[in-house]
Amino acid sequence: MRSLRRKTLAVQCALWLALPGLAAAQEAPPSDDPTTLDAVEVTGTRIRKAEIESQTPVQTLTREDIERTGLTSIGDIVQELTGSGSALNTKFNSSGNFGFSPNGDGVGAGSAQVDLRHLGPKRVLVLVDGMRWVNESSASGVGAATDLNTIPLALVERIEVLEDGASSLYGSDAIAGVVNIITRRNYEGGQITLNYGQYDKGDGELSGVDLAWGTNTDKMNLFLGASHVDQEPVYSRDRAQAREPIPGTGLTFGSSATPNGRFVFFPNAPSSACPLTDVDDDPATPAVPFCDITTPNGSSFPNGVGYPNDFIGFDTPNRFNFAEYNMVLTPSKRSGVFGQIRYYFTDDVHWYAKALYNRRESTNQAAPEPLFFGPDAGTGNPYADDITISALNPYNPFGIDLVSSGPGANLVLIGRRPVEGGPRVFEQEVDTQYFATGLDGSFELGERSWFWDVNAAWSKNEAEQTNYGSYNIFNVAMALGDPAVCAATPGCVPLNIFGGPGTITPEMLAWIQPVVRDRSEQKLSQFTANISGDLFEMWAGPLSMAAGYEYRKYEGSYTPDPLNYVTMPDGTVENHYNGVPSLPTSGEYDVNEVYLELNVPLFRDSPFGKSLDLSLAGRYSDYSSFGGQFTPKYGLRWQVADELLLRATYAEGFRAPSIGELYGSASRADLQLDDPCLIGVDGSAPTGNAANCAALGVPPGAAQSNSQISVTTGGNPELDPETARSFTAGLVFSPSFASGVSWSDRLDLELTFYRHSIEGAVQAIDAQTQLDLCVATLDPRYCDGITRSSVGSINGFNNRLTNLGSIKTDGWDADVFWTLPETSFGQFKLSWQNTFVTRYEAIGAAGQVQPRRVGVEVTDSAIPDWTSNATLDWRYNHWSASWTVRHISELEEECGDAVAFPVCSDPSEGTNKLDATTYHDVQLGYRFDLLKGLQLTGGVNNLFDEDPPICLSCSLNGYDASTYDIPGGRFFYLRADLRF
Repeated sequence: MRSLRRKTLAVQCALWLALPGLAAAQEAPPSDDPTTLDAVEVTGTRIRKAEIESQTPVQTLTREDIERTGLTSIGDIVQELTGSGSALNTKFNSSGNFGFSPNGDGVGAGSAQVDLRHLGPKRVLVLVDGMRWVNESSASGVGAATDLNTIPLALVERIEVLEDGASSLYGSDAIAGVVNIITRRNYEGGQITLNYGQYDKGDGELSGVDLAWGTNTDKMNLFLGASHVDQEPVYSRDRAQAREPIPGTGLTFGSSATPNGRFVFFPNAPSSACPLTDVDDDPATPAVPFCDITTPNGSSFPNGVGYPNDFIGFDTPNRFNFAEYNMVLTPSKRSGVFGQIRYYFTDDVHWYAKALYNRRESTNQAAPEPLFFGPDAGTGNPYADDITISALNPYNPFGIDLVSSGPGANLVLIGRRPVEGGPRVFEQEVDTQYFATGLDGSFELGERSWFWDVNAAWSKNEAEQTNYGSYNIFNVAMALGDPAVCAATPGCVPLNIFGGPGTITPEMLAWIQPVVRDRSEQKLSQFTANISGDLFEMWAGPLSMAAGYEYRKYEGSYTPDPLNYVTMPDGTVENHYNGVPSLPTSGEYDVNEVYLELNVPLFRDSPFGKSLDLSLAGRYSDYSSFGGQFTPKYGLRWQVADELLLRATYAEGFRAPSIGELYGSASRADLQLDDPCLIGVDGSAPTGNAANCAALGVPPGAAQSNSQISVTTGGNPELDPETARSFTAGLVFSPSFASGVSWSDRLDLELTFYRHSIEGAVQAIDAQTQLDLCVATLDPRYCDGITRSSVGSINGFNNRLTNLGSIKTDGWDADVFWTLPETSFGQFKLSWQNTFVTRYEAIGAAGQVQPRRVGVEVTDSAIPDWTSNATLDWRYNHWSASWTVRHISELEEECGDAVAFPVCSDPSEGTNKLDATTYHDVQLGYRFDLLKGLQLTGGVNNLFDEDPPICLSCSLNGYDASTYDIPGGRFFYLRADLRF
């Protein structure tokens, strides 16, 4: 926080009486009473005193800072902070590719989240004007994080980021910090803002309009606004780095489900396409006829004609490149209207009301959905894994039943990509509603001023996701089975999966391809009452306090399409959805809380310095879901001299498990995993212990046909809250030798050390780590829930949530803010903010080390050891300009099966280096004296077209979308801002 520089801001803020939930004023509210100058509400304390605003490290993004980014999403803006970690944004093409989150709370497709200190978005509390914002809904589960795309950027006055644990002040979720979004309130006149931008490749067009109008009278403030943002997509096929499953490896890691089909089975007799083969590499066992074949050209294959002559052996060139169908930037439309009114009954009693409605429409797209059949499919659905494809199917060219299990089993795997059905398209519509009202005021008790407020708020997120391009696996199985059964079923027509692209007809698609609709909803109802003032005078000043009561009720539900849970005639419930399956989820809980905060002055104007204050805070929370929890916080603020401030805090915190984490039912995540017991997709030898692999049922010579393994995730009602401890210590130094001199008008230096420790973290063990430990140890703690088919491949993987061991991280923030004297060339300001992460370690409940650590890229997220943002700002008369440099230090990742390719930078160690990356953003503006002002601004983000480093372990597009800009990404933008 620029604490010493913000005294002016503190005085301005003091001109209005804020409640937790009302925000920054551009002008003073009508009042004849100057005593309200002491009523300052700042993030990080509930006590309303300007003197203690710098007690905790708070970073403030002003409206000017926000506009300098050229971005139109709050999520995109806060994700560029140096203390931010990996979080979802619109660069993640989530639905249909990721399945469900291993956290059991769904994937927030199309959302934008915030992560602080790399502790995860669910451990960051998001407030709007001091009140909690409802958690996200994206129709894919019951999320535990906040979707910042539900809050229009146009209503924001500033954003305050508390980079410290704050459970004692704000309750659950504030483990890693707090993001408090302060809205515009007191505003006079109107404003129209037009935004336009696009990438230099001619795609990713962005357009938007913001409208704002406000008026003030002696008794009232009124503000109204509307916003619309339309972001067009960028397709992977238009970016060289994203056109392959893994850059630099061609089709090696493409899918074995191809438009021409892949057929792996044991025929009755050998042929030119299916010769005698030693399938287990054991010379003691005889060779058998074996098929691993495809057809390069396709055919209708009526009654077996075409086999074996039209078939060839399946190999890498026959794999399918699914990457070209993906997006590197997903489309998003966001439209919102909002308003708030404040009425002054007297100078001491005020009433307010505020309302918001926002709609987000977003889309994700994936390659045409694959169909996998046989024991090696590993879908977990018996209609796919245990299928029998009839020899009587008119399109079956092999003349035999293809049987997955039981007597006569001969099928290993069939993979077919029905491109005739088009890509998978997931369209989300998310509606956010918010209403709040309350009273606040002040009164005099003796000679002391007291401030109070009571507030009530209700908010709801509801979402619907419509999926085009998926399949009904029950209908697929029927269409491949006995033609007589199909003929007796209305609508059923036999299905041709053997004939290559173009042979699945519209009539076939009509039987197997439904439109799938999922829904979710989250509600938050809350009531708060607060009071703050000075209790009595002590030897070094008044003892100040704040106290309050808070009630919250959370309600959440997720309703997948009924195709996921079909009730059969015999009363059993089956899953008929070929995509990522899930079951309904619903739950609710409430919490009652009380808190007390004290500021104790220890000395003033003593030989030890100007002042020393001790802050004490505690909150007791009573949850209907698990019981009570007490969290304390302690802090010291030592003003050594006018130019030097020292501060330190210690806090205990907790996070209550969310509805999705508690009650989320079984769902599936399709993860990229390397099976140590199988020959790699690239042909590399197994890395696991051979004896252990044999004990797990893996036959010699078994190969991994598909690196995407279905992992079952889900909630756990036995979860306990996470507990946390955090510590910060730092200084703010504004040297007098750099104030008001020829080379410097003002210089502020800030240094903060932070440490966070979480025990009982709610998460699933990393799936790759669990698999590796199972193979290495055969320990039931890791192997229970992992099952294998008769051919050795994984066909079941249970990876549920639990309270894992611990997460520990620490590091430093080092910031410089320098204002140069104004000259005939204008005035320059430099801000340079840095975060150094010195430790991050996650330990499982059984002592297993999780793979995330400093300087490592894993699971589409990174923890750089150094991130840095530097901005040089220039003002001269009506001109303005800025140059921003964003730096991310180098990272390292495991190459996995890509170790044999040149793109793996250090194959001897099996690691790949992601080079340090630096982006340059520039902006130029001019203000015309038209009406109240017309500001024209143009800029370029990623001026030098820096591509992100290639990531071999990332799920999509060959880069980490949570850390870097998109590849091929110069972004040009223009903004016109007219005030009247």
